[in-house]
Amino acid sequence: MTPAARVQAAIELLDQIIAAAEREGAPADRLIATYFRERRYAGSKDRRAVRELAYQAIRHCGPVPQTGRTAMLALATEDEALAAMFDGSTHAPKPIGEHEEPAKSGLAPQWLVEGLAKSGVKGDVAEAMLGRGSLDIRVNSLKADRNGLELPEAGEPLAAPHALRLPSGTQVEQWEAFRDGKIEVQDHGSQIACLAATAQPGETVIDLCAGAGGKTLALAAAMQNKGQLIAADTDRGRLSRQRPRAERAGAGLIQQRELNPNRELEALDDLLGSADLVLVDAPCSGTGTWRRKPEAKWRLTPKRLEKFAALQDHILDIAAKLVKPGGRIAFITCSLLDQEGADRLAAFLDRHDGWQAEQPDLPLGRPRGQGIRLDPFHDGTDGFFIAILRSS
Repeated sequence: MTPAARVQAAIELLDQIIAAAEREGAPADRLIATYFRERRYAGSKDRRAVRELAYQAIRHCGPVPQTGRTAMLALATEDEALAAMFDGSTHAPKPIGEHEEPAKSGLAPQWLVEGLAKSGVKGDVAEAMLGRGSLDIRVNSLKADRNGLELPEAGEPLAAPHALRLPSGTQVEQWEAFRDGKIEVQDHGSQIACLAATAQPGETVIDLCAGAGGKTLALAAAMQNKGQLIAADTDRGRLSRQRPRAERAGAGLIQQRELNPNRELEALDDLLGSADLVLVDAPCSGTGTWRRKPEAKWRLTPKRLEKFAALQDHILDIAAKLVKPGGRIAFITCSLLDQEGADRLAAFLDRHDGWQAEQPDLPLGRPRGQGIRLDPFHDGTDGFFIAILRSS
């Protein structure tokens, strides 16, 4: 592909990404993978360059652009070499019209920028949300020790006791240690969140939004494969992806339960009032993960945000029924909005007598409300809100 053809390919991809964002369709990385599966002629350098252009445009534009072309024009206004690619040659974008308006630059749609600012996310902290995500791994303590594990690349030890940071693009999945279940890819912030849960051997633990099991596996390692660990979710497909990961990791104590939406307790009836710990890694807007999924800023609307907040309340109420006296809920969202963090914690305490918030003792993060918040600028992690609720 010529450089100009790469620009046109990025424009076509951006059109798909914008349309998917507005209708809650496939994420950008999946759209990009599909795009190039259908274009086998594109080499690895072409794919990498087009992907980079598309993500650069997503990060640059604040509100949702009208088209992929207007998004790319926004980049071209600051890059003369890129603007020169709009020359109308074969497979290239047509020349820039005299009255064409580029998309608006910025962090995100204005309503969301204002919501983040009210949540204390502005300036350098806000800008860091659209940086590049790191590649972190967790050494699986069921099979290995961080200090003694030999890897093709040593990695940088991080604050979490089993965390290592590797150069972006490292093909971890090709390593023997990954195939043997000695390591898992997991953001450092996610590992810190699991530390807050303080899961112990012999406890009864429920991961109420287990998904594909990243945090479930970390809990299993903390429990040393001793006790009862229930991985529950309403998404059968995500749960099915957890099984081979658990087998590879040697996490034999994990039991799975598929839940019916709005009837979740039917599948958990035997566990009512018996859990030492319920982990609520609640569905959320994902504002803390924009480094990895920057198009998520275009998917969120005020109405969707309200739905996420209501769902978080619902799941926390379920968790409260599962915890035994003296037990705890670990509440986690990968969001930097107070509406999905500190506000939800306060609302829970207003609804439930006999509960109190405990400030987690963590190596990173700063207090936010009655919890702890991690962010990319201060901590070099994805953004998280983490809180512990204790039943009396």
